[in-house]
Amino acid sequence: MSERSERTINTAGGPLDGIRVLEVAMYGFVPSAGAVLSDWGADVIKVEHAVTGDPQRGLRQIATFKVEGDPNPNVEHANRGKRSIGVDMSVPEGRAVIHDLAETADVFLTSFLPQHRSKFGIDVDDIRAVNPKIIYARGSGLGPRGAEADKGGYDMTAYWCRGSVAATITPPDIDGLIPPPGPAFGDTISGTNLAGGIAAALLKRERTGEPSIVDVSLLSSGLWSMGHTIALSAYMGEPLRAFPTGSHGSPSNPLSGLYATKDGRYLSLVMLQPGKFWGDVCKHIDRPDLAEDPRFADAAAIATNTAVAVEILREVFATRTLAEWTERFATLSGPWAPVQDALQAIDDPQVQANEYVSKAGELQLVSSPVQFDLTAPDLRPGPEFAAQTDEVLLELGLDWDRIIALKTAGAIT
Repeated sequence: MSERSERTINTAGGPLDGIRVLEVAMYGFVPSAGAVLSDWGADVIKVEHAVTGDPQRGLRQIATFKVEGDPNPNVEHANRGKRSIGVDMSVPEGRAVIHDLAETADVFLTSFLPQHRSKFGIDVDDIRAVNPKIIYARGSGLGPRGAEADKGGYDMTAYWCRGSVAATITPPDIDGLIPPPGPAFGDTISGTNLAGGIAAALLKRERTGEPSIVDVSLLSSGLWSMGHTIALSAYMGEPLRAFPTGSHGSPSNPLSGLYATKDGRYLSLVMLQPGKFWGDVCKHIDRPDLAEDPRFADAAAIATNTAVAVEILREVFATRTLAEWTERFATLSGPWAPVQDALQAIDDPQVQANEYVSKAGELQLVSSPVQFDLTAPDLRPGPEFAAQTDEVLLELGLDWDRIIALKTAGAIT
Protein backbone atom coordinates (compact mmCIF):
# COMPACT_ATOMS: atom_id res chain seq x y z
CA MET A 1 0.00 0.00 0.00
CA SER A 2 1.34 3.45 -0.88
CA GLU A 3 2.13 6.02 1.83
CA ARG A 4 -0.62 8.24 0.43
CA SER A 5 -3.22 5.46 0.66
CA GLU A 6 -2.13 4.50 4.17
CA ARG A 7 -2.53 8.03 5.47
CA THR A 8 -5.92 8.26 3.79
CA ILE A 9 -7.43 5.37 5.74
CA ASN A 10 -6.47 6.61 9.21
CA THR A 11 -9.42 8.06 11.10
CA ALA A 12 -9.14 11.71 12.11
CA GLY A 13 -11.05 11.72 15.38
CA GLY A 14 -13.56 14.46 16.12
CA PRO A 15 -17.20 14.78 17.15
CA LEU A 16 -18.33 12.11 14.65
CA ASP A 17 -15.62 9.62 15.57
CA GLY A 18 -17.17 6.15 15.38
CA ILE A 19 -19.84 7.14 12.86
CA ARG A 20 -19.74 5.27 9.54
CA VAL A 21 -21.04 6.89 6.37
CA LEU A 22 -21.68 4.89 3.21
CA GLU A 23 -21.47 7.35 0.33
CA VAL A 24 -22.92 6.37 -3.06
CA ALA A 25 -22.50 9.63 -4.92
CA MET A 26 -20.71 11.38 -7.76
CA TYR A 27 -19.33 14.79 -8.75
CA GLY A 28 -19.14 17.64 -6.23
CA PHE A 29 -22.32 18.30 -4.24
CA VAL A 30 -23.03 15.20 -2.19
CA PRO A 31 -19.39 14.07 -1.96
CA SER A 32 -18.58 17.47 -0.42
CA ALA A 33 -21.05 16.60 2.35
CA GLY A 34 -19.06 13.41 2.88
CA ALA A 35 -15.88 15.48 3.01
CA VAL A 36 -17.30 17.63 5.82
CA LEU A 37 -18.39 14.53 7.74
CA SER A 38 -14.90 13.12 7.26
CA ASP A 39 -13.39 16.37 8.57
CA TRP A 40 -15.61 15.92 11.62
CA GLY A 41 -14.19 12.42 12.22
CA ALA A 42 -16.62 10.07 10.47
CA ASP A 43 -15.39 7.00 8.59
CA VAL A 44 -16.67 7.73 5.08
CA ILE A 45 -16.65 4.84 2.62
CA LYS A 46 -16.98 6.13 -0.93
CA VAL A 47 -18.59 3.70 -3.36
CA GLU A 48 -17.43 4.19 -6.94
CA HIS A 49 -18.27 2.38 -10.16
CA ALA A 50 -16.13 -0.73 -10.37
CA VAL A 51 -14.63 0.25 -13.72
CA THR A 52 -14.97 3.98 -14.32
CA GLY A 53 -15.01 5.35 -10.78
CA ASP A 54 -16.51 8.71 -9.91
CA PRO A 55 -16.70 10.75 -13.16
CA GLN A 56 -15.17 13.64 -11.20
CA ARG A 57 -11.85 11.80 -11.42
CA GLY A 58 -11.82 12.55 -15.15
CA LEU A 59 -12.31 16.29 -14.63
CA ARG A 60 -9.00 17.83 -15.61
CA GLN A 61 -9.89 21.09 -17.38
CA ILE A 62 -11.48 24.02 -15.51
CA ALA A 63 -11.54 27.23 -17.54
CA THR A 64 -7.89 27.82 -18.48
CA PHE A 65 -6.56 25.49 -15.77
CA LYS A 66 -5.55 21.96 -16.79
CA VAL A 67 -4.50 19.47 -14.12
CA GLU A 68 -1.84 16.96 -15.13
CA GLY A 69 -1.31 13.86 -13.04
CA ASP A 70 -2.38 13.13 -9.48
CA PRO A 71 -3.39 14.24 -6.95
CA ASN A 72 -6.15 16.12 -8.75
CA PRO A 73 -7.56 19.11 -6.82
CA ASN A 74 -10.85 18.63 -8.68
CA VAL A 75 -11.21 15.32 -6.82
CA GLU A 76 -9.48 16.01 -3.52
CA HIS A 77 -11.58 18.98 -2.37
CA ALA A 78 -14.78 16.91 -2.02
CA ASN A 79 -13.20 13.54 -1.24
CA ARG A 80 -10.43 14.10 1.29
CA GLY A 81 -10.19 11.64 4.14
CA LYS A 82 -12.46 8.95 2.66
CA ARG A 83 -11.91 5.33 1.77
CA SER A 84 -12.81 4.17 -1.73
CA ILE A 85 -14.23 0.87 -2.92
CA GLY A 86 -15.16 -0.09 -6.46
CA VAL A 87 -18.55 -1.80 -6.80
CA ASP A 88 -20.76 -2.60 -9.80
CA MET A 89 -24.29 -2.15 -8.47
CA SER A 90 -25.84 -3.32 -11.74
CA VAL A 91 -25.14 -6.95 -10.83
CA PRO A 92 -26.77 -8.80 -7.90
CA GLU A 93 -23.42 -9.54 -6.27
CA GLY A 94 -22.53 -5.86 -6.24
CA ARG A 95 -25.87 -4.85 -4.77
CA ALA A 96 -25.36 -7.48 -2.06
CA VAL A 97 -22.05 -5.84 -1.12
CA ILE A 98 -23.78 -2.46 -0.80
CA HIS A 99 -26.46 -3.96 1.42
CA ASP A 100 -23.84 -5.68 3.58
CA LEU A 101 -22.04 -2.37 4.01
CA ALA A 102 -25.28 -0.50 4.72
CA GLU A 103 -25.98 -2.92 7.53
CA THR A 104 -22.86 -1.60 9.32
CA ALA A 105 -23.38 2.10 8.55
CA ASP A 106 -24.99 4.95 10.46
CA VAL A 107 -25.64 7.05 7.37
CA PHE A 108 -26.41 6.23 3.74
CA LEU A 109 -25.50 9.23 1.59
CA THR A 110 -26.44 9.40 -2.08
CA SER A 111 -26.78 11.69 -5.07
CA PHE A 112 -28.55 9.13 -7.27
CA LEU A 113 -31.87 10.11 -8.82
CA PRO A 114 -35.05 8.18 -7.88
CA GLN A 115 -35.09 5.94 -10.95
CA HIS A 116 -31.47 4.94 -10.44
CA ARG A 117 -31.93 4.37 -6.72
CA SER A 118 -34.74 1.98 -7.58
CA LYS A 119 -32.78 0.31 -10.38
CA PHE A 120 -29.75 -0.39 -8.20
CA GLY A 121 -31.69 -1.39 -5.08
CA ILE A 122 -30.47 1.51 -2.96
CA ASP A 123 -33.69 3.44 -2.33
CA VAL A 124 -34.92 4.14 1.19
CA ASP A 125 -36.93 0.93 1.52
CA ASP A 126 -34.07 -1.18 0.14
CA ILE A 127 -31.53 0.20 2.58
CA ARG A 128 -33.90 0.31 5.55
CA ALA A 129 -34.73 -3.36 4.91
CA VAL A 130 -31.18 -4.28 5.95
CA ASN A 131 -30.71 -1.47 8.49
CA PRO A 132 -33.94 0.02 9.89
CA LYS A 133 -32.06 2.60 11.98
CA ILE A 134 -29.90 4.06 9.23
CA ILE A 135 -30.13 7.75 8.39
CA TYR A 136 -30.87 8.11 4.70
CA ALA A 137 -29.51 11.35 3.22
CA ARG A 138 -30.18 12.53 -0.34
CA GLY A 139 -28.78 15.40 -2.33
CA SER A 140 -30.72 16.43 -5.42
CA GLY A 141 -30.84 19.19 -7.97
CA LEU A 142 -34.43 20.34 -7.53
CA GLY A 143 -35.82 18.64 -4.41
CA PRO A 144 -37.62 15.38 -3.63
CA ARG A 145 -41.15 16.53 -4.52
CA GLY A 146 -42.82 18.17 -7.50
CA ALA A 147 -42.98 17.48 -11.22
CA GLU A 148 -39.19 17.85 -11.64
CA ALA A 149 -38.06 15.68 -8.73
CA ASP A 150 -36.68 13.12 -11.17
CA LYS A 151 -34.51 15.65 -12.99
CA GLY A 152 -30.85 16.18 -12.27
CA GLY A 153 -29.03 19.47 -11.94
CA TYR A 154 -25.67 21.10 -11.43
CA ASP A 155 -24.76 24.05 -9.27
CA MET A 156 -24.68 26.33 -12.33
CA THR A 157 -28.26 25.44 -13.25
CA ALA A 158 -30.12 24.72 -10.03
CA TYR A 159 -28.17 26.80 -7.51
CA TRP A 160 -26.72 29.73 -9.43
CA CYS A 161 -29.33 30.39 -12.11
CA ARG A 162 -32.60 28.98 -10.84
CA GLY A 163 -31.94 29.97 -7.23
CA SER A 164 -31.78 33.66 -8.33
CA VAL A 165 -28.10 34.26 -7.58
CA ALA A 166 -27.02 34.96 -11.18
CA ALA A 167 -29.79 37.43 -12.00
CA THR A 168 -29.32 39.30 -8.72
CA ILE A 169 -25.54 39.65 -8.90
CA THR A 170 -25.37 40.71 -12.57
CA PRO A 171 -25.22 44.50 -13.12
CA PRO A 172 -27.90 45.85 -15.48
CA ASP A 173 -25.38 47.40 -17.87
CA ILE A 174 -23.58 44.23 -18.97
CA ASP A 175 -24.61 41.67 -21.54
CA GLY A 176 -25.36 38.14 -20.39
CA LEU A 177 -25.01 36.94 -16.81
CA ILE A 178 -22.13 36.74 -14.36
CA PRO A 179 -21.13 33.08 -13.97
CA PRO A 180 -20.17 31.42 -10.67
CA PRO A 181 -16.77 32.48 -9.33
CA GLY A 182 -15.33 28.98 -9.69
CA PRO A 183 -16.10 25.26 -9.86
CA ALA A 184 -18.39 23.63 -7.28
CA PHE A 185 -19.37 26.95 -5.67
CA GLY A 186 -22.99 25.95 -5.07
CA ASP A 187 -22.00 22.31 -4.65
CA THR A 188 -19.76 23.04 -1.68
CA ILE A 189 -22.28 25.28 0.08
CA SER A 190 -25.05 22.74 -0.51
CA GLY A 191 -22.83 19.90 0.72
CA THR A 192 -22.17 21.74 3.97
CA ASN A 193 -25.93 22.18 4.41
CA LEU A 194 -26.42 18.46 3.88
CA ALA A 195 -23.69 17.57 6.37
CA GLY A 196 -25.36 19.79 8.97
CA GLY A 197 -28.70 18.08 8.36
CA ILE A 198 -27.07 14.68 8.81
CA ALA A 199 -25.48 15.78 12.09
CA ALA A 200 -28.90 16.93 13.36
CA ALA A 201 -30.43 13.61 12.30
CA LEU A 202 -27.73 11.71 14.18
CA LEU A 203 -28.57 13.70 17.32
CA LYS A 204 -32.28 13.03 16.87
CA ARG A 205 -31.64 9.29 16.49
CA GLU A 206 -29.48 9.28 19.62
CA ARG A 207 -32.22 11.00 21.62
CA THR A 208 -35.30 9.28 20.22
CA GLY A 209 -34.08 6.15 18.46
CA GLU A 210 -35.83 7.31 15.29
CA PRO A 211 -33.89 7.65 12.02
CA SER A 212 -34.61 10.39 9.51
CA ILE A 213 -34.62 10.90 5.78
CA VAL A 214 -32.55 14.03 5.13
CA ASP A 215 -33.00 16.03 1.92
CA VAL A 216 -31.04 19.00 0.60
CA SER A 217 -31.15 20.26 -2.97
CA LEU A 218 -29.02 22.66 -4.94
CA LEU A 219 -32.16 24.72 -5.50
CA SER A 220 -33.01 24.90 -1.80
CA SER A 221 -29.45 25.92 -0.97
CA GLY A 222 -29.43 28.60 -3.65
CA LEU A 223 -32.65 30.04 -2.29
CA TRP A 224 -31.35 29.87 1.28
CA SER A 225 -28.16 31.72 0.26
CA MET A 226 -30.41 34.41 -1.21
CA GLY A 227 -32.87 34.29 1.68
CA HIS A 228 -32.43 37.87 2.91
CA THR A 229 -32.61 39.20 -0.65
CA ILE A 230 -35.71 37.16 -1.47
CA ALA A 231 -37.43 38.33 1.70
CA LEU A 232 -36.75 41.97 0.79
CA SER A 233 -37.83 41.44 -2.81
CA ALA A 234 -41.07 39.78 -1.77
CA TYR A 235 -41.77 42.60 0.67
CA MET A 236 -41.12 45.31 -1.93
CA GLY A 237 -42.83 43.46 -4.77
CA GLU A 238 -39.82 43.74 -7.09
CA PRO A 239 -36.47 41.95 -7.38
CA LEU A 240 -33.43 43.52 -5.82
CA ARG A 241 -31.10 44.64 -8.62
CA ALA A 242 -27.32 44.93 -8.70
CA PHE A 243 -25.79 48.37 -8.99
CA PRO A 244 -24.33 49.34 -12.39
CA THR A 245 -20.73 48.37 -13.09
CA GLY A 246 -18.25 50.62 -11.29
CA SER A 247 -20.72 51.83 -8.69
CA HIS A 248 -19.47 52.55 -5.23
CA GLY A 249 -21.96 50.26 -3.55
CA SER A 250 -24.38 52.37 -1.52
CA PRO A 251 -26.41 55.45 -2.55
CA SER A 252 -26.64 56.72 1.02
CA ASN A 253 -23.45 55.65 2.81
CA PRO A 254 -19.91 56.46 1.60
CA LEU A 255 -18.50 54.11 4.25
CA SER A 256 -20.15 51.07 2.70
CA GLY A 257 -18.54 50.22 -0.63
CA LEU A 258 -15.38 49.55 -2.63
CA TYR A 259 -12.41 51.87 -3.16
CA ALA A 260 -9.43 51.43 -5.51
CA THR A 261 -5.92 51.88 -4.16
CA LYS A 262 -2.80 53.28 -5.83
CA ASP A 263 -1.59 49.83 -6.89
CA GLY A 264 -4.85 48.77 -8.55
CA ARG A 265 -6.10 46.76 -5.58
CA TYR A 266 -9.37 47.36 -3.76
CA LEU A 267 -10.51 47.63 -0.18
CA SER A 268 -14.03 47.21 1.10
CA LEU A 269 -15.60 49.37 3.79
CA VAL A 270 -18.75 48.14 5.54
CA MET A 271 -19.60 50.61 8.28
CA LEU A 272 -23.36 50.58 8.48
CA GLN A 273 -23.37 53.45 11.02
CA PRO A 274 -21.49 56.16 9.11
CA GLY A 275 -22.08 58.82 11.73
CA LYS A 276 -20.36 56.64 14.32
CA PHE A 277 -17.26 55.91 12.24
CA TRP A 278 -16.84 59.01 10.06
CA GLY A 279 -14.49 60.85 12.41
CA ASP A 280 -12.23 57.83 12.90
CA VAL A 281 -12.00 57.21 9.16
CA CYS A 282 -11.09 60.88 8.59
CA LYS A 283 -8.33 60.56 11.19
CA HIS A 284 -6.89 57.42 9.59
CA ILE A 285 -6.83 58.92 6.08
CA ASP A 286 -5.16 62.13 7.32
CA ARG A 287 -8.19 64.28 6.55
CA PRO A 288 -9.31 65.56 9.98
CA ASP A 289 -10.88 68.53 8.22
CA LEU A 290 -13.61 66.26 6.86
CA ALA A 291 -14.66 65.36 10.39
CA GLU A 292 -15.54 69.02 10.96
CA ASP A 293 -17.15 69.55 7.56
CA PRO A 294 -20.86 70.43 8.06
CA ARG A 295 -21.74 68.35 5.01
CA PHE A 296 -20.81 65.28 7.05
CA ALA A 297 -21.93 66.42 10.49
CA ASP A 298 -24.15 63.41 11.21
CA ALA A 299 -25.62 60.32 9.56
CA ALA A 300 -28.39 62.29 7.87
CA ALA A 301 -25.96 64.83 6.42
CA ILE A 302 -23.61 62.06 5.29
CA ALA A 303 -26.47 60.29 3.53
CA THR A 304 -27.48 63.50 1.76
CA ASN A 305 -23.92 64.16 0.61
CA THR A 306 -22.86 60.59 -0.14
CA ALA A 307 -21.91 61.27 -3.77
CA VAL A 308 -19.56 64.10 -2.72
CA ALA A 309 -18.05 61.98 0.08
CA VAL A 310 -17.47 59.06 -2.28
CA GLU A 311 -15.53 61.23 -4.72
CA ILE A 312 -13.39 62.63 -1.92
CA LEU A 313 -12.64 59.18 -0.54
CA ARG A 314 -11.86 57.80 -4.00
CA GLU A 315 -9.22 60.48 -4.47
CA VAL A 316 -7.73 59.83 -1.04
CA PHE A 317 -7.61 56.04 -1.32
CA ALA A 318 -5.94 56.30 -4.73
CA THR A 319 -2.90 57.99 -3.12
CA ARG A 320 -1.60 54.92 -1.28
CA THR A 321 -1.15 51.21 -1.94
CA LEU A 322 -3.24 48.53 -0.31
CA ALA A 323 -0.28 47.54 1.86
CA GLU A 324 0.04 51.11 3.09
CA TRP A 325 -3.67 51.33 3.88
CA THR A 326 -3.53 47.97 5.62
CA GLU A 327 -0.83 49.27 7.94
CA ARG A 328 -2.72 52.49 8.61
CA PHE A 329 -6.03 50.73 9.18
CA ALA A 330 -4.68 48.35 11.80
CA THR A 331 -6.27 50.60 14.44
CA LEU A 332 -9.38 51.58 12.48
CA SER A 333 -12.45 50.86 14.57
CA GLY A 334 -14.89 50.20 11.71
CA PRO A 335 -15.08 46.97 9.66
CA TRP A 336 -13.07 46.87 6.46
CA ALA A 337 -11.24 44.25 4.40
CA PRO A 338 -8.85 43.93 1.48
CA VAL A 339 -10.31 42.45 -1.72
CA GLN A 340 -8.31 39.27 -2.32
CA ASP A 341 -8.09 36.65 -5.04
CA ALA A 342 -7.81 32.91 -4.36
CA LEU A 343 -4.03 32.91 -3.93
CA GLN A 344 -3.97 36.08 -1.84
CA ALA A 345 -6.56 34.58 0.50
CA ILE A 346 -4.27 31.60 1.22
CA ASP A 347 -1.53 33.96 2.43
CA ASP A 348 -3.87 36.07 4.59
CA PRO A 349 -2.38 36.07 8.14
CA GLN A 350 -5.83 35.60 9.68
CA VAL A 351 -6.52 32.63 7.41
CA GLN A 352 -3.22 31.10 8.44
CA ALA A 353 -3.68 31.82 12.14
CA ASN A 354 -6.98 29.92 12.13
CA GLU A 355 -5.72 27.12 9.85
CA TYR A 356 -8.55 27.69 7.40
CA VAL A 357 -6.31 26.29 4.64
CA SER A 358 -4.21 23.23 5.43
CA LYS A 359 -2.07 20.63 3.74
CA ALA A 360 -3.74 17.37 2.80
CA GLY A 361 -0.97 15.21 1.44
CA GLU A 362 0.58 17.15 -1.44
CA LEU A 363 -2.20 19.72 -1.78
CA GLN A 364 -3.45 22.77 0.08
CA LEU A 365 -7.18 22.44 0.76
CA VAL A 366 -9.70 24.66 2.49
CA SER A 367 -10.94 23.16 5.76
CA SER A 368 -14.65 22.79 6.26
CA PRO A 369 -15.73 25.92 8.15
CA VAL A 370 -16.73 24.48 11.54
CA GLN A 371 -14.07 24.05 14.20
CA PHE A 372 -14.55 22.23 17.49
CA ASP A 373 -12.65 23.22 20.65
CA LEU A 374 -10.48 25.73 18.78
CA THR A 375 -9.01 22.93 16.67
CA ALA A 376 -8.87 22.85 12.89
CA PRO A 377 -9.85 19.59 11.16
CA ASP A 378 -7.06 17.16 10.38
CA LEU A 379 -7.22 17.15 6.59
CA ARG A 380 -6.18 13.93 4.88
CA PRO A 381 -5.76 13.15 1.19
CA GLY A 382 -8.55 11.68 -0.86
CA PRO A 383 -8.38 7.99 -1.70
CA GLU A 384 -6.99 6.55 -4.88
CA PHE A 385 -9.71 4.84 -6.90
CA ALA A 386 -10.93 1.66 -5.13
CA ALA A 387 -7.76 1.63 -3.01
CA GLN A 388 -9.51 0.25 0.08
CA THR A 389 -11.88 -2.31 -1.48
CA ASP A 390 -10.16 -5.34 0.01
CA GLU A 391 -9.61 -3.66 3.37
CA VAL A 392 -13.23 -2.59 3.78
CA LEU A 393 -14.60 -5.99 2.75
CA LEU A 394 -12.25 -7.80 5.11
CA GLU A 395 -13.47 -5.53 7.92
CA LEU A 396 -16.98 -6.50 6.89
CA GLY A 397 -16.12 -10.15 7.56
CA LEU A 398 -15.81 -11.42 4.00
CA ASP A 399 -13.11 -14.03 3.48
CA TRP A 400 -10.66 -13.98 0.62
CA ASP A 401 -12.52 -16.69 -1.29
CA ARG A 402 -15.63 -14.52 -1.51
CA ILE A 403 -13.63 -11.39 -2.32
CA ILE A 404 -11.89 -13.20 -5.17
CA ALA A 405 -15.24 -14.57 -6.37
CA LEU A 406 -16.70 -11.05 -6.38
CA LYS A 407 -13.76 -9.76 -8.37
CA THR A 408 -14.07 -12.61 -10.83
CA ALA A 409 -17.75 -11.76 -11.30
CA GLY A 410 -16.86 -8.12 -11.93
CA ALA A 411 -18.89 -6.99 -8.91
CA ILE A 412 -15.97 -5.25 -7.23
CA THR A 413 -12.61 -3.79 -8.17
